[in-house]
Amino acid sequence: MHGWKMIAVLLLCSLLLSQTHGVSLSLPQPRAPRQRRMTPFWRGVSLRPIGASCRDNSECITMLCRKNRCLLTTASA
Repeated sequence: MHGWKMIAVLLLCSLLLSQTHGVSLSLPQPRAPRQRRMTPFWRGVSLRPIGASCRDNSECITMLCRKNRCLLTTASA
């Protein structure tokens, strides 16, 4: 009976050691901010009209965002 207890303890110790062996001790890397993803439906619903404020071309219905406004055409030089 004493032999089975020793085998069980050794087996348990080896199991715990194998679990700690796979643990990473490195510091987590900071994550880059994720871009939001939208389904085609929500992209179509959320497109902004001409003259509305915008941050990039994908927000405007005309796909032209200049000086933070949705424009109909690009300015000619």
